[in-house]
Amino acid sequence: MTTTAHRTTTLKWADIEIGDDVAPLEVAITTTMIVAGAIASRDFMPVHHDVEYAKKQGSPNLFMNILTTNGYCVRFLTDWAGPEAMVKNLSIRLGVPCFPDDPLRFTGSVTGKTEGTGGENFVEVSFRGSNSLGDHVSGTAILSLLDGAGA
Repeated sequence: MTTTAHRTTTLKWADIEIGDDVAPLEVAITTTMIVAGAIASRDFMPVHHDVEYAKKQGSPNLFMNILTTNGYCVRFLTDWAGPEAMVKNLSIRLGVPCFPDDPLRFTGSVTGKTEGTGGENFVEVSFRGSNSLGDHVSGTAILSLLDGAGA
């Protein structure tokens, strides 16, 4: 499994260009992680923790819930941008399910930059998280970076 180490310093807005790739992230998906994500988000729907129930509903296995997917999208973005970056807006669309033992691979690129006021500047990122079935999630995000254009 390949994972991208999270950044310990925050990217500077001035150093980011439209078209830049976001560092990819691969997440090993396990049954434990899917169940833990469902419990942490208080989603007690059995398809997220009970394999037999999920199979009775027509699924081959239990699968990740949307709030856990949201969390991994934010991790992908902040691992790239750094600890002081803030995700101001996240818009996602779900696709294929995310099952255990099928890694989720995130990729993305910078699609916009906006200089704000008071030193707060914004970067738009388009991204997707895919597994062996196709795109599990795709979306866009706006990140705030607290440094000036010339910083």
